[in-house]
Amino acid sequence: MNDEAVPILMYHAVAHRPAPAAHRLSVTPEAFAEQMELLGERGFTPVTTARLGRAWRHGEPLPPRPVLITFDDGYEGVHRHALPVLDKLGFASTLFVSTGWLRGPHHEGGAPDTMLDWGQVRELAAAGTEIGGHSHTHPQLDQLDDGPLRSEALRCGEIITAELGTAPVSFAYPYGYSSRRVRRAVRAAGYTQSLAVGNALARRRQGPYALERVTVRRSTGTGEFERVVEGRHVALGFARDRALTKGYAVLRRTRRAARSLRT
Repeated sequence: MNDEAVPILMYHAVAHRPAPAAHRLSVTPEAFAEQMELLGERGFTPVTTARLGRAWRHGEPLPPRPVLITFDDGYEGVHRHALPVLDKLGFASTLFVSTGWLRGPHHEGGAPDTMLDWGQVRELAAAGTEIGGHSHTHPQLDQLDDGPLRSEALRCGEIITAELGTAPVSFAYPYGYSSRRVRRAVRAAGYTQSLAVGNALARRRQGPYALERVTVRRSTGTGEFERVVEGRHVALGFARDRALTKGYAVLRRTRRAARSLRT
């Protein structure tokens, strides 16, 4: 099995006028459509997270120029704006839902914008979108004690299974934060692969529970998007993001250690 680099694109809200809390990590419907058209023109073949996981675990073949289109949280615009584009182009994608943020019987509050309801999630699944887990209430998982950590991963999977009739096999860490302990908990909850952020291309050697993604945001222009999917200067383009991520990782470990000493 080779270690071919695969771009995993991380989207959040797709909206004309997202809420302020979701604005920076959103894209306009027009930008999303343009980016998807570019993927098609460049010969990329979108696959689900589950398919990439099977390929890298068992050696199943991938199509030419694979790419992953992923959405985090469960914003309503994924159904309203992204689904018609994906359906038109025949593109696969993966939606990672925070089950306590979705509108419906499991709603816990705290969502930053208008989210999907379960009927819309079922329509996305029926159209070929893989539905993965993203925790129940979207906490920083690496800051939780073992019990709440297990509950966040398990409850999310149980709700998705109950609502869709199929257990999720893929997971994405809220905020991209994980640790060895978090990855063990996600694996124990039954997920077979999980995505971080990292702002780098994914490679098999990263392991199934630490696959890296690249962020697509409001400020991502066509030239930058093209460079990312083609794998050109990715590290340079996200140098500031990667430095901040490493620094904040140290801070989070220090915070958790301090809390452990107080208990």
